[in-house]
Amino acid sequence: MNENKYLIVLEKLLMDHGWQGPLREGLEKLLESTTEKMGYKRMSLAIFDPKTQSIEFSLYVGHSRTPKYTYTPGQGIIGQVVKEQSPMIVPLMKDDPNFLNLAFDRSSEELSSLSFISVPIKRQSQENEPEILGVLNAEMELRDLPELESNCRFLQVLGMFIARQTSFLQEEVSRQKEQPQFTPAELNIARQSMAQNKLISSSKAMNQIMNQIMQVAASRATVLIRGESGTGKELLAEAIHNLSPRKDKPFIKLNCASLPNELLESELFGYERGAFTGAMGQKKGRFELAHQGTLFLDEVGELSAEAQAKLLRAIQEGEIQRLGGEKTTRVNVRIICATHQPLENLIEQGRFREDLYYRINVFPIFIPALRERREDILPMADHFLQLFCREYEKNIKRISTPAIDLLIQYHWPGNVRELRNCLERSVIICNEEVIRTYHLPSTLQTAESTATDHELPFVETVARFEQELIIDALKKARGNMLQAARDLRVSYRIINYKVKKFKINPKRYCTD
Repeated sequence: MNENKYLIVLEKLLMDHGWQGPLREGLEKLLESTTEKMGYKRMSLAIFDPKTQSIEFSLYVGHSRTPKYTYTPGQGIIGQVVKEQSPMIVPLMKDDPNFLNLAFDRSSEELSSLSFISVPIKRQSQENEPEILGVLNAEMELRDLPELESNCRFLQVLGMFIARQTSFLQEEVSRQKEQPQFTPAELNIARQSMAQNKLISSSKAMNQIMNQIMQVAASRATVLIRGESGTGKELLAEAIHNLSPRKDKPFIKLNCASLPNELLESELFGYERGAFTGAMGQKKGRFELAHQGTLFLDEVGELSAEAQAKLLRAIQEGEIQRLGGEKTTRVNVRIICATHQPLENLIEQGRFREDLYYRINVFPIFIPALRERREDILPMADHFLQLFCREYEKNIKRISTPAIDLLIQYHWPGNVRELRNCLERSVIICNEEVIRTYHLPSTLQTAESTATDHELPFVETVARFEQELIIDALKKARGNMLQAARDLRVSYRIINYKVKKFKINPKRYCTD
């Protein structure tokens, strides 16, 4: 392949991967496409951390093993490229003593059949001196030296194009390492604030989100909250507002998916009298209503192309223009956006502006689905139980252990919203002091867990109900079988017999 063909391939690669979407994902896709188009066997990108003097493989394609070694400057081919800031070509891996093969542990057969090229990725520092960011590596079937040199020049040019992006990746890694950790007392303040906004949690994932909230709340940075529908994005946005200096100012919400496109703009920016049919007077938009406060835009991916352009201008310039009006109005608004859609895919489809994406994605927060943080299910279920007991004036004290097991095992496709609806229904139909499995919606129940399969023998159905009663009594008595027998008004001998029959472990409930 001659140099012109290399340039054509390079141009095509960069056009195909215009750095849309998250940085790491964009770089990974670029390496995958380069590997395919250039006929390479593998590629990798290693980042140099000047503080720790380590060279760590951050991205790699074609490797089946996770890298298990970190190089230092001057060590092996990778280390020499960093130290000398110049490319190196290895015509045959096994013949070069500097090729240490420590990170990916290639087989002897591979070492005898592959060539290797490593080029530095550099940028100009503030002192106008070249600064090493990392190395770009490619492995390929054996090729003659002139072709290897041509490939090396190609990789150097590619490295120049990704140097800027790699510098952002390096800063991101360093920022994560230096991210301040808040004390338990500070996290408790955040948790209390979130509880006031009906955000109940105990999982590690949500603790990390609290940490992020405390970092961003005091700023005016635009926040993009992502996660599946029903995970509580609106409540999270409200918690950010309530922890910010704008907490005494308006918190205005707009669901972009709830209105047709022709009405969205008028809701966002307002309109003047006569702007369209039915516009009988002047109306302020959500931007003006949120002046000096916070504007929460839910499902921002539903905005029309024209509304996206106006939103971009409002964020950049801090001014809006009402529909049908000529005057611009200055607004001071903190923007929080939310979506469950992959905006990167919408960008590729031409349905979402790339420049707007980068404007709203200043501080992204991702809320995991409820099934990925099952530690939060029980505290939220208890919260909803108390909430609906007050609302419907019920005296339900707790949720039975078998019912708790069902709640925790369920996959919750509707997330927190579905859990809330589930507890509300259970409270409505429950006429006891305990929520039991048969009070839960049918979507959570199975014949095995609820003993409602009509094909089961009567004796087995009764036995399963007995088992649930005994477990509840043991839980209440903290594993004390004698106390459980008293509560159930049966003899200790019967309880002991049933515990052995149903293979129940009383010690499990000693600390409940």
